[in-house]
Amino acid sequence: MESLRDSAVVVTGAGGGIGAALARRFAAEGARVAVNDLDPGRARAVAEEIGGIAVPGDAATVVAPAREALGGAVDTFCANAGLGTEGGPETPDAQWDAAWDLNVMAHVRAARELLPDWLERGRGRFVSTVSAAGLLTMVGSAPYSVTKHAALAFAEWLSVTYRHRGLQVHAVCPEGVRTDMLEATGVAGDLVLRPGAIAPDAVADALFAALADGRFLVLPHATTQRHYTARATGTDSWLSAMNQLQRKVEDAAGGTTRRPAGTREGEPA
Repeated sequence: MESLRDSAVVVTGAGGGIGAALARRFAAEGARVAVNDLDPGRARAVAEEIGGIAVPGDAATVVAPAREALGGAVDTFCANAGLGTEGGPETPDAQWDAAWDLNVMAHVRAARELLPDWLERGRGRFVSTVSAAGLLTMVGSAPYSVTKHAALAFAEWLSVTYRHRGLQVHAVCPEGVRTDMLEATGVAGDLVLRPGAIAPDAVADALFAALADGRFLVLPHATTQRHYTARATGTDSWLSAMNQLQRKVEDAAGGTTRRPAGTREGEPA
């Protein structure tokens, strides 16, 4: 991996959780880091801690102000901010739209702004915090599962289309991570995510190992590859096993699996 010293890095959703861990790690490697978060106080706190620059606001519109704050260029963009919403088809359109906008379209908009400069220079890095839900699924959470699958698909498309022109793309797919959002996942989180939950720093470690190896897929949990392989090679068996898990969650919750809708993340799983 090339040196990150003096490179310009943007991390969205960096006021806590995985985003803050990524910001700290990039800063420790000598990068100049723009810390984005919807909460200005959280963004400023992390920026002050690491000697970075706070660029609070909506992750979907952060590229222009972050690029200006970093002196005119961005070398690495970490699309980490996301939104977790429980429920299925009955979930109101507004909540589906919000999940789609942050989990997918914020990535698209960032790439739209960054690609012209990256392609002209012949280098750039796009890091997408996808979640294992994008490789597998998350019981009780259709908007989260669907939009995370789409985020993975977009990251794959970027890599397929531009890797020969110098773009490096990495999809970070953790399972449970000990963040504020994990605390809000309720029974499903307790049964599915919490037993194997890792610290946000472990996710940053996994990303930097992937950067060193030039790997697209970042799997902080050793179990994810096995589940992903089972899904691809034994789909019906995998679906049956996941349905059994769904029934366990329903039994434990007394038929209720929902958590407070619209939980913003930085990002748990």
